[in-house]
Amino acid sequence: MELRQLGNSDLRISPIGIGAWAMGGGGWSGSMGPQDDGDSLPAIHAALDHGMNWIDTAALYGLGHSEEIVARALAGRSPRPYVFTKCERVWDDDGKIGASLKASSIRRECEGSLWRLKADVIDLYQIHWPEPDEDIEEGWTELVRLKEEGKVRYIGVSNFSVSQMKRAQAIAPITSLQPPYSIVTREIENEIFPYTYQNKIGVIVYSPMSAGLLTGKMTKERVAGFSSEDWRRNLPNFQEPLLSRNLELVEFLRELGRRDGKSPGELAIAWTLANPAVTGAIVGFRSVKQVEGIVSAATFRLSAAEVNEIDDRLRAQVVA
Repeated sequence: MELRQLGNSDLRISPIGIGAWAMGGGGWSGSMGPQDDGDSLPAIHAALDHGMNWIDTAALYGLGHSEEIVARALAGRSPRPYVFTKCERVWDDDGKIGASLKASSIRRECEGSLWRLKADVIDLYQIHWPEPDEDIEEGWTELVRLKEEGKVRYIGVSNFSVSQMKRAQAIAPITSLQPPYSIVTREIENEIFPYTYQNKIGVIVYSPMSAGLLTGKMTKERVAGFSSEDWRRNLPNFQEPLLSRNLELVEFLRELGRRDGKSPGELAIAWTLANPAVTGAIVGFRSVKQVEGIVSAATFRLSAAEVNEIDDRLRAQVVA
C-alpha cells in the first residue's frame, strides 16, 4: 500500500487510517450509539491486516473507552501501528463535557491517554477543538513541552481556522491538521487547504463519507430510526432538504462506481484522497464486514474526469 509523509514528521502513513470514534460506544454526549467491543477488536485487526498503519482516536470518545479498546486491539501486535489521539475535551464525574487548554489540564490528559493506551509515547497528539480560543497559545505551548519531554512524537491540531493555525505556528510548527471533509462538506477548500499546502502541514480529513451518509447504506428510514443519542440526528446534511439531495448524489455515485466495481463509500473516500492537499482520510467502521467494504479505497484512484463528473453533478443539484 502507498505510504505518504505526514507534514513535517517522519511518519509515513497509509492513505486510509482507522477511525475509532464509534468504537467508544454509547452513553456519552456525541456518541454514534451503542457498539459491541466484540465487533470493534476484530475490525481493527482486519484493517491492520489490510495494510492500514495508523489509528485515530481521542480521549473524548466513549470518555476514554475508545483508547482502551485501541490498547486491547494492539496488545502484542507487531509491527505496532501509529496511534494518534487528542486532548482539550474534558469531562466531570457526571460525564458532562467541557473544554480546557490550560497547561495543567493538557498534561493531565496526556498522562491519562498514555495510561489508557498502555503506551510510552503518543505518535501524534492533537488539540481536539480550538476552545477556549483565548487559551490556544497556552495549550499549544504545553504540547510543545510534551514533545520536548518525549511523551509525544509530533503535535497537531483539529478543527482550527487559518488564523488559529497562524497563532500556533508562531510558537512551533504544526505537523498536521484534522478537518472535516467530504463531497458534501467542502468549506475548507477555499482558505484552509491553500494554507496547509503552502506551509507543509499534513492534512488527515475526518468524515470522508460524511458520517456514513455517503456509504450507500443510508436511507431516510435509517436516519429516522437513529437512536436518541446519535449525534448525526442534528447535522444539516441528515435533515431536509439536504438529506434528499445527498441521497440522490449517493445514487449517482453508485452508478458511477459500477464502472470500476466500487461502492458509493469507496468513491467518496477516493474523492477526498484525490485532492493534493490531503495526506490521509480517517475512516470509521464498526465491523469486519464494513472494513471489507472500504479497504480498496486506499489503492483505488478516481480519474480527473470522474472527479469532475462528481463535482458537476453536485453543482447541478445545488442550482436545481
